[in-house]
Amino acid sequence: MCLDVSQDFKNLSNFSQSFFQKSSINNKCILRAENMRPFLLSVFLLCIFTHLAFGQMERSVLPKNDTIILARKVVVNKIAVEGTARTRRQILLRELSFKEGDIIGSDSLPYLKTLNRDRLYNTTLFTEVNLKFIPVDSSTVNLLIMVKERWYIWPEVSFQLADRNFNVWWTEQNRDLHRANIGLTLKDRNFRGNMESLGGTVQLGYTQKFSIDYSRPYFDKAQKQGFGFSVSLAKSQEMSYVTDSNKLLFVKDHDQYINRQFDAAVFYTIRPGYATRHLFQLAYRDYEVADTVVRLNPDYYENGSRYLRMIELSYRFDINKVDNWNYSLHGYKLVSYTSARIGLEGARFQAYTTMEAGYFQNPAPKWFLSYIFRGRLTLPEDQPYSFRQALGTKSDYVRGYEYYVVDGSQYGLVRIDLKRELLNRVFRKVSVRYLPGIPLRIYPKIFADIGYVTNRYPGNSFLNDRLLYSGGVGVDIITAYDFKIRLEYTWNHLGQNGLFLHFNSE
Repeated sequence: MCLDVSQDFKNLSNFSQSFFQKSSINNKCILRAENMRPFLLSVFLLCIFTHLAFGQMERSVLPKNDTIILARKVVVNKIAVEGTARTRRQILLRELSFKEGDIIGSDSLPYLKTLNRDRLYNTTLFTEVNLKFIPVDSSTVNLLIMVKERWYIWPEVSFQLADRNFNVWWTEQNRDLHRANIGLTLKDRNFRGNMESLGGTVQLGYTQKFSIDYSRPYFDKAQKQGFGFSVSLAKSQEMSYVTDSNKLLFVKDHDQYINRQFDAAVFYTIRPGYATRHLFQLAYRDYEVADTVVRLNPDYYENGSRYLRMIELSYRFDINKVDNWNYSLHGYKLVSYTSARIGLEGARFQAYTTMEAGYFQNPAPKWFLSYIFRGRLTLPEDQPYSFRQALGTKSDYVRGYEYYVVDGSQYGLVRIDLKRELLNRVFRKVSVRYLPGIPLRIYPKIFADIGYVTNRYPGNSFLNDRLLYSGGVGVDIITAYDFKIRLEYTWNHLGQNGLFLHFNSE
């Protein structure tokens, strides 16, 4: 059966043309239908491909090659671990959904195998994880966990761009290598085999930075409570001081550092179950900018101050029930972050809440659909410029608007992706202990984004208090140690389009 949608789409296009010809952008240019058609086409294709994906046969929950024991209930007798030269056994057992002596349904063994393999992989301690249920008799099984550990001590030499994204550096900053940071980080991600993290960083280049950090996920017998701390000092001779027409303006002083930032924080964590985590943090922040910055923007800090000193109390709640924490394909997650900033100098009291919710579906073999919402609410809205960053400065941005910055106190962002697995294999011809194979996964995709930012002080911004939307096509590439590359061609509501490149940004 063939469904004729050409007339419906033509009617939709005609309607959008008659409606949007009545609107204006910044009272200067008319938003015509042809500027919106790529976005409408992306949404239309998302609907069609989603329908096709759901129309395929349902994904089987149970792997076909697993052994099914005939007894209705079985007892987990022993759990053995192979391949751990450093990681303590209890770290692995903490992640499992069952323990020795538990009674489980025999028909759920294949599902439990997949579930717990994903849980162990999400610790980021192993490059490979395999589980095998071994029948002892008709009512008893043993579990064998086979892992290959990662390389935990990383003497990393990093090369990072100081700009917001690759396209800004390549196009607007003319590929200036002076705007790059070169750093050396020595980090142990499994210190003493307890999944502790201990590291230090020395960074030179555009921004000089020195930092140390430590975290221990569990210090109690029940393996639920953890703690950690971090200290960092950064300084630079160039910085952005204001947003003009949705672009950052920079000031530079070749003779002195014009921006200094000191941060120190301690935190306490509670993880009552596998998927839930609470974090309580106390931080002290001490920032200073040069007189030049204050002259150019007296509103950079409160009351024209060169200094910002504040205490920040934060609470974060995570519930994460996705298959892979670094690149999710099915499941859901919710992250909320609430912070109260108590200004000692250069700032007043501020409270804000950010939230991220994600829902990931696997409606059919090799098809994946995701919905992600992010937002922030800030009170009071009357804050200095340095507290008004919203979309475009970090990982929160509407795709297709990478060249723009949209400041504001409140914002919302919705992302919809439909992707299909094109390649998923591991190249085994690698003779490195901590890299037994090079995995490679490729996912072509189509997507659509919608964003909105409110700003009490919009200035000459033409992107505030209006709906921002875009659509496009792209490809995600994931390889060893979950390194991600995103290549996307996007159209936005301004009628602009382009190719954008991102690395490990989400």
